[in-house]
Amino acid sequence: MITRRTFIINTSLTAATVLALPSLAFSMYKKEIGLQLYTLREELPKNVKSVLEKVAASGYTNVETYGFSIKDQFWGLSPVELKNILDENNLKAVSGHYNLGSFLYDGNTTELIASIEAAKTLKSEFLTVPWVDEPFRKSLEDYKKIASRLNQAAKMCADSGLKLAYHNHDFEFQKHDGVTGYEILLNETDKNLVCFELDLYWVVRSGNDPLQLFKENPGRFKMWHVKDMDKQNQALNTEVGSGLIDFKPFFAAAKQAGMVHFFVEQENNFAVNSFQSIKTNCGFISQKLI
Repeated sequence: MITRRTFIINTSLTAATVLALPSLAFSMYKKEIGLQLYTLREELPKNVKSVLEKVAASGYTNVETYGFSIKDQFWGLSPVELKNILDENNLKAVSGHYNLGSFLYDGNTTELIASIEAAKTLKSEFLTVPWVDEPFRKSLEDYKKIASRLNQAAKMCADSGLKLAYHNHDFEFQKHDGVTGYEILLNETDKNLVCFELDLYWVVRSGNDPLQLFKENPGRFKMWHVKDMDKQNQALNTEVGSGLIDFKPFFAAAKQAGMVHFFVEQENNFAVNSFQSIKTNCGFISQKLI
């Protein structure tokens, strides 16, 4: 595992033809850099308007929301109020992480319907499932149930003009009877309805290779999370370009992956503070990756 992980982290493209492409990174897409707002979770509840102004000033054009609830909405703001602040700063919430646990586990549609309405108000493209609680992912049967529910949720999203995505951590790559949960999710969801937001850090942390996933499942990874791995402690993040992960091969394979949006995410271990880190991340990506 350690040898394989080291190889993945330090990987480089072996095909000279790929390296020689006129567009090494991402030119087939709009050069937009997104931020998963969870990065600023300590600051957002204090003053959403001020935080989003700083996000825009740092060079971001897209954001991905998190934390919506029926009771508190978005940090005390309604979707309409949040949309107005985003518009004032020329930011687009192209995706959002919505907790759909009650639907995934019990089939209750209350949260799902509210989330769809919120995402529509924000004019998002994607409604993203960010997490599966541990008691509901212990077996292949659990993952098959989740896959079935994702298909159902994706149909409801499609009927409302949205796309459904699933965001991974590392637990999906644990094997159950020789098969990973992620394989079940990929194979038993409708390719025309369910797409995936690949968290590159968690794939590498699990000992797997994003390039192999792209090759085996072309076009399915419409979104990525881009966050780097600390050199001293792989359980921690660091600013993109400062850690162990070489992102250039992944961006060179963006077309094969199907990627249309990506979001910087740094959950911890800020060099100075979270605001400085989002500037550093955006600068490195704009200069070195796209």
